[in-house]
Amino acid sequence: MRPDQWTKNLVLFAGLLFAGGLGTRALVLHATWGFLAFCALSGATYIFNDLVDVRRDCEHPVKKLRPLASGTLPIPVAATAAVVLAALALAWAYRLHPNFGFVAAGYLVLQLLYSLALRRMVVLDVMAIAVGFVLRAVGSVEVLRGPAPDTELSPWLLICTFFLALFLGLAKRRHEVLVLGAEAGKHRAVLEHYPPALIDSLFGVVTASTVVSYSIYTIWPGTVEKVGGTGLVYTIPFVVYGVFRYFFLMYTADGGGQPSRALVTDLPLALNIVLWVLVVALVIYVT
Repeated sequence: MRPDQWTKNLVLFAGLLFAGGLGTRALVLHATWGFLAFCALSGATYIFNDLVDVRRDCEHPVKKLRPLASGTLPIPVAATAAVVLAALALAWAYRLHPNFGFVAAGYLVLQLLYSLALRRMVVLDVMAIAVGFVLRAVGSVEVLRGPAPDTELSPWLLICTFFLALFLGLAKRRHEVLVLGAEAGKHRAVLEHYPPALIDSLFGVVTASTVVSYSIYTIWPGTVEKVGGTGLVYTIPFVVYGVFRYFFLMYTADGGGQPSRALVTDLPLALNIVLWVLVVALVIYVT
């Protein structure tokens, strides 16, 4: 189930943070339940992915240690767990709010398509990863509609999420290509179409798009009206540093392969994110 990857689901709290709902108990509870539902759902999709890849993972230098590939977890047990987890997560998501249930179902379908086909299609594979994060961002708003029906979704926030997720997806592909080297195509055919030079070129586009879209979001009229001013512009340096720090980890410390792990193991990056959250909270809730 890869609980170390569940940090990705922290996006489920984005709607709560930017809607100014941290002080409202009902909203906090709904966001927390939404986060847990997506953790169960993502856990189920990871199991499914390993079921599909079990033979290929046996030949991978790192993935061969996973429970299914190593033989420590029986396939029937894993398959049953995936189905039960997915069913419970979807049922609970729908109970929180029907719209949130539909978003969760869309996320599940996307992940299944990714495991079965999309990850073999160059460019579409990283775009599918990015859309998965966008669905989480959408879910962060839809899960609040029960106690707060008027909660609005900022299109610029979705655009920022999409480009940031593209950035992380490309970083993961680059890491895989460099680690596996000439054997990359044998472990994942699509990696043959991702030479480092191509990925580095795409990084330039995605990085600029991420920073510019976030900057526009901070001064977008809807954002200014919601937070009562342009104070979010002071959070831009944290976003720039976060992107640059990840570049540093990727190029000098070989840390671009596991974004979720980098968030909790690299102190400067983790501290930067905490400070970003604090400044956002200060702008929205205090000023």
